[in-house]
Amino acid sequence: MYDCNLWASPCLAWNSDYKIKPSRAYTRCLASSSSRDSTLQSSDSVTVNDSVRVNGVSSVENKPLIDVGNGHLRKEIVQDKLEPLWDDGYGTQTVKDYLELAEEIIKPDGGPPRWFTPISAGPPLRNSPLLLFLPGMDGTGLGLVLHEKALGKVFQVWCLHIPVYDRTPFEELVKFVETTVRMLHASSPNKPIYVVGDSFGGCLALAVAARNCNIDLVLILANPATSFGRSQLQPLLSPLESLPDELHVTVPYLLSFIMGDPMKMAMVNIDSMLPPQQVVEQLFDNLTALLPRLSGLTDIIPKETLLWKLKLLRSASAYANSRLHAITAEVLVLSSGKDNMLPSGNEAQRLAKSLRNCQIRHFKDNGHTILLEDGINLLSIIKGTGKYRHSRRHDCVMDFLPPSMSEFKKAIDNNRWYLNFTSPVMLSTMEDGKIVRGLAGIPDEGPTILVGYHMLMGVELVPLVEEFLRERKILVRGIAHPTLFSQLTENQTNEVSFLDLLRLYGASPVSASNFFKLLSTKSHVLLYPGGAREALHRKGEEYKVIWPDQPEFVRMAARFGATIVPFGVVGEDDIAQLVLDYDDLTKIPILSDRIRNNNEQAARMGVRLRADMTGEVANQTLYVPGLLPKVPGRFYYLFGKPVHTKGRQEMLKDREKARELYLQIKAEVQNSMNYLLKKREEDPYRNIIDRTVYKAFSATVDEVPTFEY
Repeated sequence: MYDCNLWASPCLAWNSDYKIKPSRAYTRCLASSSSRDSTLQSSDSVTVNDSVRVNGVSSVENKPLIDVGNGHLRKEIVQDKLEPLWDDGYGTQTVKDYLELAEEIIKPDGGPPRWFTPISAGPPLRNSPLLLFLPGMDGTGLGLVLHEKALGKVFQVWCLHIPVYDRTPFEELVKFVETTVRMLHASSPNKPIYVVGDSFGGCLALAVAARNCNIDLVLILANPATSFGRSQLQPLLSPLESLPDELHVTVPYLLSFIMGDPMKMAMVNIDSMLPPQQVVEQLFDNLTALLPRLSGLTDIIPKETLLWKLKLLRSASAYANSRLHAITAEVLVLSSGKDNMLPSGNEAQRLAKSLRNCQIRHFKDNGHTILLEDGINLLSIIKGTGKYRHSRRHDCVMDFLPPSMSEFKKAIDNNRWYLNFTSPVMLSTMEDGKIVRGLAGIPDEGPTILVGYHMLMGVELVPLVEEFLRERKILVRGIAHPTLFSQLTENQTNEVSFLDLLRLYGASPVSASNFFKLLSTKSHVLLYPGGAREALHRKGEEYKVIWPDQPEFVRMAARFGATIVPFGVVGEDDIAQLVLDYDDLTKIPILSDRIRNNNEQAARMGVRLRADMTGEVANQTLYVPGLLPKVPGRFYYLFGKPVHTKGRQEMLKDREKARELYLQIKAEVQNSMNYLLKKREEDPYRNIIDRTVYKAFSATVDEVPTFEY
């Protein structure tokens, strides 16, 4: 058994048999091992002033503790869920922190590989799954420094540290990680175990997965080194062995520029919404602070260690590639377009063909050290690809994590042009019937169902969802057509697919069970009874409510006592003209065949909606209409007076009363649109040119005026 010491770093702590000295450091979930017998030591508990902690949890009341100094401990609050716009800490730690921490962690102690948990990673939500991080060539285990705060909220994070002078063979490392995985699986057999492998760590993750097909593993591989045999650097590797020691100091500098993009590393903590001059100033300051610290890479990867790691990479790549056929785990590959060390883009495609269950997300502007560069939020990627789950099967409602503040800011930044073009006006109705600007009339608590009109192609969705988050911190959970969640919308060549964005903001495939679960969790649900038929309406059907005859949602609302808020929205004809609708497209043979083939393919995949209905609303054929852009006008929303169903359980049995309420809500939606169509003619700032002039000369531009209501 190897007893490791607690180093002086305030951000790291190992667990083994030791007493923790009074410190402000938060210590949790840590394990040590001996690579000599490749087994996890049974002494994976930590004694803190006579209070035993096993895997970072106090055995007294099963709650994490924090040492506040002077030998005193206090309970750390463990949450059951996250609120919308929670702080994920992204941008608060950078590569500079990585280099500073590495100075401490690489100090030789003669120890074997071992696990540690970053202090900033946690405490996680109750019942969170476990995530193991397997490092790249550096071996420090600090590769998640940009992501550990966010990941630590929803995972129990364990990072593997391979000391600088450790020479454990690859197969022994595989056995060590495998032993940990099996132990964790035995303790929680129904939970998935996440394994994030960075470069070399990707080979290690694949090797473990190949040997443990009966364990539910989710692999996330960042530029895995399975393509090391085809590396662009192969011609340079042999000369490294004969390079004089006095010249080796230049190698880490060279590798730092080959493996990553210093500009992207320096951009991590810079707000993209700042004025360009401030962005340039902060970038210069960050680069000035970062570049001198790159000399520390010489200590992280000294010459002997570098030569050993290159040999390790060769054996790791060969081992993993020979066993790809045996892997059944769920795999997500993150590949970079500017990886100067490995052909990661091509390798991702090869792995997708070789593995049974593999997805790709390709980042064309990032380098090899993708997890240390700007624009990559690992938790966002996990959420967007639907990988986050607590059991063997992903549940889009129960496993959902709300968007964080950094994700929301990124969405605002990406959609700023669209919000400026449409300049949405949102009105809501108070309980006394008074119409006010803003969303004050929307109930604070759920379950609440927002029922409204679906404009052409759903163009109203982005402003609606973002305004609810911005003004009220309410996440609106949309129910969408199942085809949008199928492989037909999946695009693995992009950084983010359309489906990723749907998942990130809580959309769910329309089904009775998902609707039931959303209401049972007291969500704010966005529902369009008109569905695809309304969103893909024909010419002349603008602002016509096309709903089914059956009161589909009213009885479900009554069962949960939900509040229904009917709303109308207009503005689609102010940004585009419909020139080719379904009837036009089906007259063009090539396009008609394509529409039919796409919809038949969706049907073969089991995507069938309202198949038992008749009439116009049963026509759920999906297609892309022909649109002609216009000089942008403005979007207008009116949320009607809330309709309360609490205490109206009679509608569960009396279908006629349910139908009466359904028709009342439908009429309210139509009346809201009629009101907006009339009132928008009185808006002096309906045109984008008038709004632009107003903003240029107004002291406050947060809210451009509109008509009187």
